[in-house]
Amino acid sequence: MKLCLILVCAALLPAEAKVLHRGIGLVMCSKTDQELFYGIDGEQVYHIDFTAHKGVKTLPDFGDDYIFPKDYELSLARMEVCKVNLEYWTKNDNDSIDSLDAPQSSIYSKDDVELGSKNSLVCYITGFYPPQLRVTWTKNNINVTAEAKFTVYYPNPIDGTFDQISILSFTPEEGDIYSCRVEHAALDRPLTRIFDVQVALDPVSFHSDAVFCGVGLVGGLLGVSAGIYFFIKGNKFN
Repeated sequence: MKLCLILVCAALLPAEAKVLHRGIGLVMCSKTDQELFYGIDGEQVYHIDFTAHKGVKTLPDFGDDYIFPKDYELSLARMEVCKVNLEYWTKNDNDSIDSLDAPQSSIYSKDDVELGSKNSLVCYITGFYPPQLRVTWTKNNINVTAEAKFTVYYPNPIDGTFDQISILSFTPEEGDIYSCRVEHAALDRPLTRIFDVQVALDPVSFHSDAVFCGVGLVGGLLGVSAGIYFFIKGNKFN
């Protein structure tokens, strides 16, 4: 898969402020996908929904407002430039092979699990390249992916890989088992994480390796907890 990325970074110093902020803009296209978004200090603040033909703010309700006038129209022009570059590089660089980085994932509930109380399951997927994967949700072996919501792919500035978050609303019932399955070009087999409601109700088992499966990712998840909170609070999805 050929991919074209146009990355724009900027240091922002607001008037009357002493804190330096880091802004990022990403234009991404392939033969089948296109994406454009802006972020500040590691948080996504705005992206283009090319299906709905409009820009979408992803800041939480209490965040400072940002204005992007006519940005959907401008994004179409940026995508044309991206596609022209992609076609050129594809024709003139046929021998190159994109590096592959396999994703890691974890699944956990947004709030403490209580039977009959509405909640959300978070499937956090990180460290993958290229930014294209397939996520499938199941409840008791029944596909419920259509009920899930997804963020756009977000770049990791440290190593150039990408992250994505998917959220599934659910009402825990005893015996229910949920799964988040990830397919990616760098994986030999799908990566599946399981959330067992019965196990989650047990405060001892809930913190065991069997529940989280990817317990080695916990340290990394702490570093992105603020971003996940912003994402859920903003309740704006791709």
